[in-house]
Amino acid sequence: MTSGLRLAFMGTPDFSVPILQALAEDGHDIAAVYCQPPRAAGRGQKEKLSPVHKRALSLDIEARTPVSLKPENVQNDFAGLDLDVAVVAAYGLILPAAILTSPKHGCLNVHASLLPRWRGAAPIQRAILAGDAESGVTIMQMDEGLDTGDMLKRAPVAITSDTTGRSLHDDLSLLGARLIVDTLANISSASLAPVPQSESGVTYAPKLAREEGRIDWHKSAAEIDRQIRAFTPWPGAWFEHGGDRFKILSAVPALGSGVVGSAGAVLNGLTVACGQGALQIKTIQRAGKGTMIVDDFLNGYDLPPGTLLGSGQE
Repeated sequence: MTSGLRLAFMGTPDFSVPILQALAEDGHDIAAVYCQPPRAAGRGQKEKLSPVHKRALSLDIEARTPVSLKPENVQNDFAGLDLDVAVVAAYGLILPAAILTSPKHGCLNVHASLLPRWRGAAPIQRAILAGDAESGVTIMQMDEGLDTGDMLKRAPVAITSDTTGRSLHDDLSLLGARLIVDTLANISSASLAPVPQSESGVTYAPKLAREEGRIDWHKSAAEIDRQIRAFTPWPGAWFEHGGDRFKILSAVPALGSGVVGSAGAVLNGLTVACGQGALQIKTIQRAGKGTMIVDDFLNGYDLPPGTLLGSGQE
């Protein structure tokens, strides 16, 4: 346990919760938590607190939910906290210069990629989608650019053929918690030297769109496999057939190279021809129904060989 810094935590989704928890357990004085305002959700459109907001309340920490950090009164309230540092993890709001420079040690970001690769909103999914061999976490000294600040710590995580958006999200969240605790323990040490990001190898990870989940069977089986894994759990990878939408929860590229069939054609069972190779679907979910393994699904839904499944290229 550290001697404890006075800090603010700024985060909103599930990814941020283990990081907040680790900071609290490490003995830091968390003066306030900043997160996105409650959102209307569900049939009744009742306001729903974000995961970080809920955890802040359980830790008996003040939760602040400004819609913007630009108003002068919001910035004055932040400055009034008299912070040593602010820790930011998937917060969702732009931090103006007045916020970035207010704490003694500035604002540190827990970013879910090995910068400068995958700056931006969706680094976890973009890394899997691109076929990267590894991802990781970077602790970065924030500046006014988009994830352009100097790096304080980095640690890698391998991406395997089994890695999904969900599993990598969870791994990087826990890794980020460990890295930020270690960073804060050495915040005043000369050993924690900021390293400028390389100007080469910069890529951007734009926010995910629901329509990106539509499967184009003209792509290779390997690409579609990555799409399915990257977009688990959201937005999901899906195709349409017979007026219904079907989400693929898991699949593997089929073994063998002798694939005969048009892209999107069912070959046998629920193996589907792709632009290159074929994809063997393992679990599937019809809209409005539960998740099913393929054998059970085919017992109640007829997709004979030769059936052409919906494609974004039709």
